[in-house]
Amino acid sequence: MNNQSIASLMRHEVYPVGADDTIALVEKQMVTRGLSWAPVVDEGGATLGVVSSLDLLRFHADGKDATRFYAWQICTYKPISVSPDASVAEVARLMVEAGIHHVVVQEGSALKGVVSSMDFVRTFMD
Repeated sequence: MNNQSIASLMRHEVYPVGADDTIALVEKQMVTRGLSWAPVVDEGGATLGVVSSLDLLRFHADGKDATRFYAWQICTYKPISVSPDASVAEVARLMVEAGIHHVVVQEGSALKGVVSSMDFVRTFMD
């Protein structure tokens, strides 16, 4: 598995949210699709950041109104991204060193897929 590219592990179905989507809309999409995080993109489709379940928990812990705040206001900016040909081992090392659970897979500025720590765990279930 160490020599495989991350493209073999990533999920190709990507469900980004818009930077100007309300938190309520972001939550609805994440719940509907069973997501723990979503890339946040601008109008041109460039990845600006990610919103995770933890970001949403922190948001609600502050008692804020999800209809009055937007994805760009709570997302983690400039997520770590890798190319589809990066090795699985390289991406795993990067995630552990950075202490993150989500990586965006991009080819240039095009969003190609997403990888989470759960995707690594799933490889051991087969």
